[in-house]
Amino acid sequence: MALVPFDDRDGMIWWDGALIPWRDAKLHVLSHGLHYASAVFEGERSYNGHIFKLREHTERLVESARILGFEIPFSMDVIDAACRQALEVNGLTDGYVRPLAWRGAEQLSVSAQQTKIHLMVAAWSWPNLFGDDRMKGVRLGMGSWKRPHPETAPIRAKAAGLYMIGTMSKHDAEARGFNDALMLDWRGQVSEATGANIFFAMDGALHTPIPDCFLDGITRRTVMALARKRGLQVIERVIMPDEMRAASEVFLAGSAAEVTPVREIDGLHFAPGPVTEMLLGDYEALVRMPPADVEARLAA
Repeated sequence: MALVPFDDRDGMIWWDGALIPWRDAKLHVLSHGLHYASAVFEGERSYNGHIFKLREHTERLVESARILGFEIPFSMDVIDAACRQALEVNGLTDGYVRPLAWRGAEQLSVSAQQTKIHLMVAAWSWPNLFGDDRMKGVRLGMGSWKRPHPETAPIRAKAAGLYMIGTMSKHDAEARGFNDALMLDWRGQVSEATGANIFFAMDGALHTPIPDCFLDGITRRTVMALARKRGLQVIERVIMPDEMRAASEVFLAGSAAEVTPVREIDGLHFAPGPVTEMLLGDYEALVRMPPADVEARLAA
């Protein structure tokens, strides 16, 4: 498949309150966000014209900016509307939505109190991160980098800089023939993949690492709620690498990955099974419901 560069596409992007042609959405090379990673973003999916958990994503975007020390100069209602508008103007009902807020080019130093804060929203067609045949399961290699101690990075923010080690770990894993990397944390405990949370079916329960040094994903929380609705015990706990061999099933969960089975982790083999298939089906049904029905389904 030919690569379509993201800077050379038809369409429109919402930028600081107005829609502009896709190819005109450019920033200066001396923008603070580019040099110092003072940027936060969200990854959202729309199904049947509705962005799943839109307000939760917007709330996290605003909070991520606050954690990094800046305020997005638009209300959450405006941000929600911008996400919907970006979808509509590009003729999408099922698609991926990417809001991004960053510091501009007024100052270029570690301190940048006077920079202007920008916000853009882009939307495009993007299928599941791992493709249509994801039910066969993906292969994970052990990551070459570790998730940091919460006193060394803003781990509660969906901040651009936190993804650098994910990219490095995923590139290394891909060079070894894997689809993605499983990252440990600074203690050597299992944390997550490079852009999705991880779950293990063990002894009739669903186990997942405690998100104390990585993002507590919106999809993660949704899958946990769906599992509990099915009567599954959900256990958040410390998981060490040598415990993974006891799992009968493993899967990833995230906005881009959705629910994706794992068939291998660095030589340990798993078979996508009934728990994964059930939760994948429940998730796919949930995301295609109108927003009001989603909340009712999870609350019932």
